[in-house]
Amino acid sequence: MKKTLAVLLAVSIVSGPAAGANPLTYATAEAREYYGDRRFSQEELDNLLAPVALYPDPLLAQILVAATFADEIEDAARFMRRYNDPYGIDDAPWDVSVKAVAHYPPVLSMMAERIDWTVALGQAYVDQPGDVMASVQHLRRMAHAAGHLASGPYQQVVVEREYIEIFPFQPEYIYVPAYDPAVVFVERAYFHPVVTFGPPLLIGAWLNRDCDWRGRRVFYHGWRGGRHWVDRSRPHVRLTNVYVDNRFTTVRVNRDVARRSVNFDNLNRYARVHREVNYRDRGDRGGRGDSNGRDRIVRREAAPAVERSRPLPRIPSPEVARRAPEPRPREIRQPPREAFRDNRRADPDERRQTIRGRAPQPGPPPAANVPKPRRERPERAEQPRGEDKGRERDRGRRET
Repeated sequence: MKKTLAVLLAVSIVSGPAAGANPLTYATAEAREYYGDRRFSQEELDNLLAPVALYPDPLLAQILVAATFADEIEDAARFMRRYNDPYGIDDAPWDVSVKAVAHYPPVLSMMAERIDWTVALGQAYVDQPGDVMASVQHLRRMAHAAGHLASGPYQQVVVEREYIEIFPFQPEYIYVPAYDPAVVFVERAYFHPVVTFGPPLLIGAWLNRDCDWRGRRVFYHGWRGGRHWVDRSRPHVRLTNVYVDNRFTTVRVNRDVARRSVNFDNLNRYARVHREVNYRDRGDRGGRGDSNGRDRIVRREAAPAVERSRPLPRIPSPEVARRAPEPRPREIRQPPREAFRDNRRADPDERRQTIRGRAPQPGPPPAANVPKPRRERPERAEQPRGEDKGRERDRGRRET
């Protein structure tokens, strides 16, 4: 029995990984050899970051972290389409970055509609956070050199020697820029502005993070002083423990986003800065996804597949609960044409009901068709004529 156990143990040692090797490291190296190089090149990062590189720093910080929670972005977009209540999302069991982005519906809708772009951005930030921050600064330098990035009534641009910062200029509102990456980063300044801004969006406690360009990271500021825009906006913000708490000191990202597949054909739509970049080459190299556009889930260490669609969580919202159903409009039937015939001879009550759109109410049955009796006038005594009056007058005198 002991000899049998010894033989089995020897066989297992020979068939397994080399002695002293870390099983996790061995599996990761094997997965990398199978799936190939997953790192984005500098040109690929520039195309990915171009749509949001000119966003204000506090909003960009939340977008980079929220992109790693792509599933929650989809759930938040479904919640907003159904209820349109950004404050009701504060009680959701989602990451604080997703809740922050949900307070700006245009940004949330953009990330949910471009889900392949969102997943790729999250994967890039998880694997290459320093390269992502460097790409943003590279794009901002290009826009500033082209004359499309400057301070104004909507934003404050601080140009340093090593980096460029963008802050909200107004203390209560933040503005999201809209631009074409193929123009703003390449072409020189036009006579008309190539960067426009949307409607004002409220600054709240949910903007609790900012970009540390010197350290190339996203950090939690907790609305403590020291930043240009924080000092201006702090008197107008009501802090709550939903967004301001010590548990947010460590910025947490979702590394499981690496398991989601990406349709590289959709990513090629955003090749606006470097047009020669083809993301399908990543599929040929064995990156995440498939070169012919088919979805393929990449798993690490035989991890379970990610569920793409989940039921929307029920979130208690007082405003939604008090929302009463709208009353149904009363249906008014068109009266028949016969009701308008000989309207002058109709009864006034019947005519009034017809005008209001209701059918005339049935009245008492009509009486029998019996002719009404004629009223006879009393006969008057025949008045005497003029001659008769004189004779009667003379007769009366004689009698007296």
